[in-house]
Amino acid sequence: MSEDIDNALQRLFSADSGIYQRRGFQRRVGFGQRPALIHIDLANAWTQPGHAFSCDGMDVIIPAVQRLNEAGRAAGIPIVYTTTAYAVTDGPNSDMGLWHRKIPVELLALGTPEVAIDERIAPLPDEQVIVKKRASAFHGTYLSAFLTAAHVDTVIITGVTMAGCVRHTTEDAIAEGFRPIVVREAVGDRVPGVVEWNLFDIDAKFGDVESLARVVDYLTEIKPLTQPADTVGSPAV
Repeated sequence: MSEDIDNALQRLFSADSGIYQRRGFQRRVGFGQRPALIHIDLANAWTQPGHAFSCDGMDVIIPAVQRLNEAGRAAGIPIVYTTTAYAVTDGPNSDMGLWHRKIPVELLALGTPEVAIDERIAPLPDEQVIVKKRASAFHGTYLSAFLTAAHVDTVIITGVTMAGCVRHTTEDAIAEGFRPIVVREAVGDRVPGVVEWNLFDIDAKFGDVESLARVVDYLTEIKPLTQPADTVGSPAV
């Protein structure tokens, strides 16, 4: 998307913000005390060119995620990656459900390089990589339980696609009781205009859209845990 179109959309949505604000929308969920980073589908099928799922803007998204990972690891917070992959892509017993009737998820075979996380933002051995089957990172996975056990109250969301998996993850995050923070420079899609529209709509109704600089500043303020997460808040004996 050209800079002119981007600026025009931002002006349009800025004007539309007044409609929501007069009706009491666009409140802030704010940052909590214990965040986690959630990177949505930043695997090769989405981050590399030439694939049906390839997304635009990786020249901005990948460096943004690298900065977030650096700050998050320094703070000792949980970092979770998701990828979408299927074990059975043929026959009547497929785990694709009906989604393949809309999009070519049969190209996302479990164990192939296409569904591996991009090496430029590779997870460390102790970081979670969740394989999901649906759009939301929460749907049918252990993500909510993992975050709850780690005493997480805030999820910082990056990745693709803005109109699909990022959006659905954000909506489910607030439904599950987590504060969703979407990083503006760290999300993308395939279609011009989709990113700005969904950032505007999410900021109005489901989570806070924040700049990379603001989120990095927040992460640098987080004090690393000095004890295992499962003992935080435990009563003295």
